[in-house]
Amino acid sequence: MRLFELIPVQFRLAVIGVLLLIVAVGSAGLAWTAQEWRYGRALERQARLQADTLNEISQASAALQRTEQDKRLALELRLQSKDETHHKELTDEQTKQARLRDRLATADLRLSVVLAATETTSSCAMPTTTATGRVVHGPTRAQLDPAHAQRIIGITDAGDQGLIALRACQAYAKELSTPK
Repeated sequence: MRLFELIPVQFRLAVIGVLLLIVAVGSAGLAWTAQEWRYGRALERQARLQADTLNEISQASAALQRTEQDKRLALELRLQSKDETHHKELTDEQTKQARLRDRLATADLRLSVVLAATETTSSCAMPTTTATGRVVHGPTRAQLDPAHAQRIIGITDAGDQGLIALRACQAYAKELSTPK
């Protein structure tokens, strides 16, 4: 301690001040380092939470997308089934109409209409009594010309196809609007 007493008081105060300054700077540095560690851990925890949240959102989004894709696939399968049914109905109806036209053309089948009223004094040459061998006892009927019958069958064919197409459109709209 003698050496310290030999140094003048101003220098002693300066040395003590410098030592205090070194200690203060060192403790401030330690405080900054501790603060940095604490903030570093907080930032790391926050980054990890954010990554976990983003991962959960991504998984939820992927699950939702899979669900929507499954719904769309189910709808497409139902619509395909409806389309096949519509096509079969339309094909069956066209086949039935073609057979009917063929039967009319070969005179295998004749179309007739019921006459509204039969008068004995009319100039029509239709018989008022039934012919022998005829079993039908009802109103008098007149047979249509095969060409007219073909046109009537064509009109009913177009109407039947329109009705089938309408049912198919209604089934399609119903399938799209019904949530499943």
